[in-house]
Amino acid sequence: RILTGEHFLPLWYNVFMSLTPSTMMPLGTKAIDFNLQDVVSGNQISLKNFEDKKALLVMFICRHCPYVKHTQNEIAKIGKDYANKYLGIVAISANDVSAYPEDSPEGMKEQAQEIGFTFPYCYDETQATAKSYTAACTPDFFLFDKDRKVVYRGQLDGSRPGNNVPLTSEDLRAAIDAVLEDKPVNPEQRPSTGCSIKWK
Repeated sequence: RILTGEHFLPLWYNVFMSLTPSTMMPLGTKAIDFNLQDVVSGNQISLKNFEDKKALLVMFICRHCPYVKHTQNEIAKIGKDYANKYLGIVAISANDVSAYPEDSPEGMKEQAQEIGFTFPYCYDETQATAKSYTAACTPDFFLFDKDRKVVYRGQLDGSRPGNNVPLTSEDLRAAIDAVLEDKPVNPEQRPSTGCSIKWK
């Protein structure tokens, strides 16, 4: 519970007041290249790292956000479930760490190791990559086909903190499976929602 003036508010009130939807970039938009450091391995990551992949999932997440905390185990599971398939995955955090020190590269590395991320987790210090992808919230998901055109930008599934909907990642997984099986992705897509990206 949070004390506001003379009144106590439940924690969920503070969480949901920060709700921000994804911008839903136009389908068919080409992936923008980037060159960012993976906070775990120290390697530089760009689109070239995924040239042999049939699909590429770019995710904007962070450590402190309640919406990411709600989904991060399922996100890690996607990484493990598709590890031996032709899906490239990269996660990126672009939050202003001067305002949110928990989202620093050190905090990101701890998160990746605690949760078991098996994909690169990169720090976008300049926030240029997040802006080029029109990322708006955490988590924000962008799935690209073999031509690196976006075919899905939307929610993981219908689960949100406090709504009691089970986490299945069914929306995102359906899109991934369609690309890997050379099938069309359903264009009816619902936006992701979460904390706003913390711009400088």
